[in-house]
Amino acid sequence: KPAAAFQFLTRQPFPGLPFSIGYIPKGPLLNWDDEALADRMLAAIERTALEQRCLLVKIDPNVLEDAPTGRRLQALLRARGWQPSPEQIQFKNTAYSDLTASEEELLAGMKSKWRYNIRLAERRGVCVREGGVNDLPGFYRLYQETSTRDGFLIRPESYYLTVWRTFLAAQEDGEAPAGGALLLAEHPEEAEPLAGVFLLRYGNRAWYFYGASSERRRRDMPNALLQWEAMRWAKRQGCTVYDWWGAPTDPDDPEDALQGVWRFKQGFGAIFQPHIGAWDWSPHPVLWQTYHRLIPWVRAALAVGR
Repeated sequence: KPAAAFQFLTRQPFPGLPFSIGYIPKGPLLNWDDEALADRMLAAIERTALEQRCLLVKIDPNVLEDAPTGRRLQALLRARGWQPSPEQIQFKNTAYSDLTASEEELLAGMKSKWRYNIRLAERRGVCVREGGVNDLPGFYRLYQETSTRDGFLIRPESYYLTVWRTFLAAQEDGEAPAGGALLLAEHPEEAEPLAGVFLLRYGNRAWYFYGASSERRRRDMPNALLQWEAMRWAKRQGCTVYDWWGAPTDPDDPEDALQGVWRFKQGFGAIFQPHIGAWDWSPHPVLWQTYHRLIPWVRAALAVGR
C-alpha cells in the first residue's frame, strides 16, 4: 500500500521560455505527522522539479495552519528552503459543516435569518430537483450569467462539461468512491432554473464547488433552500463533511474579496478552517524572486494587448 503520493503537473508560463512551472494540486498526500516521511516526500518533489527543469514547484496541501502538524510542517518547509508563495492557485482557506449532526442540529446551528429564508423559499414555491446530463448546458448558461454579474472569469463550456459529466457518471456507479450532483432551484412560473449548484464528493467529503444564480426571484431566496438541500444530499450520500470551498485569507479584513461570500456561508453555520496555503521551492531563488516580481506586469501587458 502506498505511504504517500503526489500528482506533478507542469506548464510553461509563456511560450519559448526554457523552464516550466511545477504544481502539485492539494498535495502531496501523506500522513504529515510522520516527519521522516514528510522529509522524504519533499526531497522527492525537489528531485522531480530538477528533472523537469522547473523554475519552481508549488504545493498546497490540506494541512491546518493553526494545528501542531501545520506548525511542524511549516518549520520543515523553511528548513528545506521552501517559501510561502505570493501566488495562490486554490483558496488558501476553506470552511466546513459537520454533517454528523442531525438535520435538526444543522438547522439550529444556522443564523435565524438563514432558517427563515429556507422556509420563505419553500412558501413562495421554490423547489429543488436533482438535474441530469441534459441540464448541464443550461447550468453553464447560468454560470456565464453569474460570472458576468460578479466579475470573475470562467473557462469554455467544454471544460466544465467534461468535469460535470465525469462526476455524474461516477455517481451512477454504485461502487465508485467519487460522485457528484447537479441541484437546480426552480419555480413553477419560471421556464429556466433560478439557481444551481454542482457538488463533488469523494469518500466522506462533499464540496460545494460550482454555484450559479440568476437575477430572477432573488427575493424568494432560492439560494438558501438550494444550499440546505445540497447539505441534505451530501448527508444522504454518507458524507460527514460539507466543504464550502473558499473562505477569506483573513476573515477580520473587511477588504478581503471573499467577505460577502463568507457571510453567506457563515449564516449556514460554516466553521472557518485556515490552511498553510501554497508554498514554493526553487533551485534558483533569485530567479524565483524575479519571476514573481515580473509576472503581474507581464500578465497586465498581455491583457491590454488582447
